[in-house]
Amino acid sequence: MKLRLPSAALVRRLRAHLQAGGVIAYPTESCYGLGCDPRNPRAVARILALKGRPAAKGVILIADRFERLAGLLSPLTSQQRGTVAATWPGPHTWLVPKGRRTPRFLTGRHPTLAVRVTAHPEAAGLCYVLGTALVSTSANRSGQKPCRTPRDCRRAFGDAVLTVPGSVGRRRRPSTIQDLLTGRILRP
Repeated sequence: MKLRLPSAALVRRLRAHLQAGGVIAYPTESCYGLGCDPRNPRAVARILALKGRPAAKGVILIADRFERLAGLLSPLTSQQRGTVAATWPGPHTWLVPKGRRTPRFLTGRHPTLAVRVTAHPEAAGLCYVLGTALVSTSANRSGQKPCRTPRDCRRAFGDAVLTVPGSVGRRRRPSTIQDLLTGRILRP
C-alpha cells in the first residue's frame, strides 16, 4: 500500500490541534472517522460527547503499523501475531487483551482494546506523519448515518472538529470486529 501523506502545512496544523486536545475528522475505509490523540483523556471525552457515545463502550485505535499499538496491548504469542497479521493492513479490527497500563478511557468496561492496522492510504498516512495511533470511531452522532465526505463532517460537527480533506474507501460496511482470544466475530 502506498501511503497518501498530507501537506507539510496540514501536518503542522494537525499536530498543534491534536496536542491541544482537539478532535479531527478523517477518511477511512468506509466512512469518515472521528479521531484524536489516544493518550489524551479529554480529547477522547470530547469525541464521546460529540457522538453521544457511552464511555463504557470504549473506542477503536488505528495505526499504520502494529508497533504503534503494541505498547497498549498485552504481549501476543507468535500464533496470535500471525492471526492478526493475516488480516492487516485491512478493515479488520481485533479485540486484544489490553496492557496493564492501558487507560480505561480507551477500553471502557472491556478487558480488551479494539485495534486495527488500516489499509486506507490517507488514514495510514496520517498515523505515519503524526507518529502515533489515532482513535477511530465513525463520524456521526450515535444512531445516525456516518459522514462520507468532508462536507458531511462540517454539517454534522461544524468547528468542533478539524476536518481533513480526502476520500473514503470503497468499503460500504464498517470494519469486521473479532475477539482474538475466542475467535468470535462481533461485527461481520
